Amino acid sequence: MASSMPERLPRVLFTTAASAYSLNCALGAGVATGLVHTGKFRWIHHALYITTVTTSVAAASSLLWSRNRAGLLLLPAAVPLAVIPRASARSKKHVRTALSAAPFFLLSVIKAWR
Repeated sequence: MASSMPERLPRVLFTTAASAYSLNCALGAGVATGLVHTGKFRWIHHALYITTVTTSVAAASSLLWSRNRAGLLLLPAAVPLAVIPRASARSKKHVRTALSAAPFFLLSVIKAWR
């Protein structure tokens, strides 16, 4: 039996948020290691950050309108997402802060799909 749209939507939102987060980390790592050069397109990293935050808020909001409790596992990611803009992009703090959100994205996606 196919699940209804309200039941599937949290899965889509958590997967989208985690994908945006992963893409942003991959781009940041690529730029940091010199494998990727964004040049005039540095804004792409910022756009991915905004996408990550926006989709994360949408996914976590599912706590208010669905039975899916995965948002509880994603809420702690709000802390590193709020701190990351204040850490210099060229610093180890930026990398550590960004990566500290990874477990919350991973666990929330797993929970969303169970």
